[in-house]
Amino acid sequence: MKKTTVVSHIKRIRSVLVGFLGLALLSCTGIPDGIQPVTGFDQSRYLGTWHEIARLDHSFERGLSEVTATYDLNPDGSIKVLNRGFDAEDGAWREAEGVAQSVGASDIAHLKVSFFGPFYGSYIVFELGEDYDYAFVSGFNRDYLWLLAREPHITSELRSHFIETMTALEFDPAELVWLDKTAE
Repeated sequence: MKKTTVVSHIKRIRSVLVGFLGLALLSCTGIPDGIQPVTGFDQSRYLGTWHEIARLDHSFERGLSEVTATYDLNPDGSIKVLNRGFDAEDGAWREAEGVAQSVGASDIAHLKVSFFGPFYGSYIVFELGEDYDYAFVSGFNRDYLWLLAREPHITSELRSHFIETMTALEFDPAELVWLDKTAE
């Protein structure tokens, strides 16, 4: 085989690999090891407003308090997502609007959410209250974790259960930002 043919072949392989990497970065919809999405998930019961009780800190919510996530059904069957929080430093409310869709079967609580065009991230409900009154949610890796509830405050028992669960799943409880201070 000629040297130019080998170089051309290597460049083609490199282009294909870069393309696959680009596609993977556009859509981070995997599930962290050890996390199991809730099955028997009823999307219609999940709709409505949820209060953020705790989260792992990340840039797009940093400094926000009184955070809520509201989910409504779109005509096409996708879910409209509206995240809202108060930025005390600016003295103003901030909002982000997005869309969510099931990754697989709609009765499995693994969704993909986008706030930025073709870029999707996993939204995995891995524990859900029997009455859909609280939810433990992970992203595609252990950098993203939320405790959501229908009410802005939770019991100390639920708080303890969340910490035990997240610790067992190898999330770091020391990194949590608590918005609900009443259960401390």
